Amino acid sequence: MRTRRIAALGLLTLTALVLGALAVAVIADSGSGTPQPTTTAAPLHPVAGNFKPDATALEDCSEEDSACIEQAYGNLAYSSGPKRAIAVLEENIDVDSNSCHRIAHSIGSASLARYKGNVGRTFAEGFSACFSGYYHGVLERSLVNVKSYKAAALGAVARGLCADEEIRAVQELEYHCLHGLGHGLMITSGYSLPLSLDVCDYMSGEWAVRACNGGVFMENFFTSYGVQSPWVREDDPVYPCDWVAEEDKRPCYQLVTSRILRVVGVDWERTAEICASVEADWISACFESYGRDASGQTHRNADEILAICASARPYGGERQCVQFAAMDHVENYAAGTQAAAFCDKTSLELQTPCYQALGTILGRFKRTAEERAVDCRSLTNDRSKAIACIRGASTQLDAVVGQ
Repeated sequence: MRTRRIAALGLLTLTALVLGALAVAVIADSGSGTPQPTTTAAPLHPVAGNFKPDATALEDCSEEDSACIEQAYGNLAYSSGPKRAIAVLEENIDVDSNSCHRIAHSIGSASLARYKGNVGRTFAEGFSACFSGYYHGVLERSLVNVKSYKAAALGAVARGLCADEEIRAVQELEYHCLHGLGHGLMITSGYSLPLSLDVCDYMSGEWAVRACNGGVFMENFFTSYGVQSPWVREDDPVYPCDWVAEEDKRPCYQLVTSRILRVVGVDWERTAEICASVEADWISACFESYGRDASGQTHRNADEILAICASARPYGGERQCVQFAAMDHVENYAAGTQAAAFCDKTSLELQTPCYQALGTILGRFKRTAEERAVDCRSLTNDRSKAIACIRGASTQLDAVVGQ
């Protein structure tokens, strides 16, 4: 297992107060070159622990009582299944809201309890809306009973979680499993970034490692429970992407604008300038992140996205911005119709690469090349665009677009 370059951190203490549950994780330099948690991190939220059903129902909860609401949705998933809980959730909650993500965590955790720890079946019953909170809840809970926080022990458990045939049969499910696993590793380890990345290295194959790493970096930049990871810096909005090992940089830079926008405010011009100033080999990856965030921040408003992507044009990043915005459309709608409409609004020279990009995500949802081709052809009457989509759908992309 490789050793990562370490900054002089001294002793870091991360204290998180989330919905009344205090969780303290202490991270120290072990002398081996990799910070390790010196105490076992407590679950940062009941969702990350063993879900316990009770009699709480939605009608018992006030709009302000988030803990009650999350428990009620968990109870609904436990008793009636995740599909019923998801249907009620989508009727009542904005799927782009933070509260939806948190509730989806509860549904995922409760569903895993309903299916007695069967990750494959639980994933197959799930959904990717609400920033993939359902998948995150499943994977966090799956790691609760790990007895050792050494990378090898965690890796042995983690590697098996996404190996179920039901998951691996559909690449989209496998991606979300691995991505959610990365979130779960950060939370379980008390936000130890080096340890979480080391555990991801135990996944099978480069694509799986990077998918897991993407979840690690996303949790690092945008924590599920409102805490701040020790692996960010106010004076360096790109950190830790400019610090991690070379093989970990792509998934980090493909998410880095989520951090940059927090530091500089929602200032797209300044963010584009920062992307243009990062390590030369990773400028394009930064603008990929830029497009993903442009799509998410605007709630997938095509005109607003294109205006933001135009800010990347002077730096050569417009194409990457458009492509990853299209991919974000597919991921969040679990379909290509909205992405195709977006691509058709781009400039002529960007439409074909836009269709190829949407195809890379659309292809994850189907098992065969024939099914992927049918999906692509259903989106457009333009043969060149359909071919671009099909080409993309045949590619196993190591891009971070899950939430």
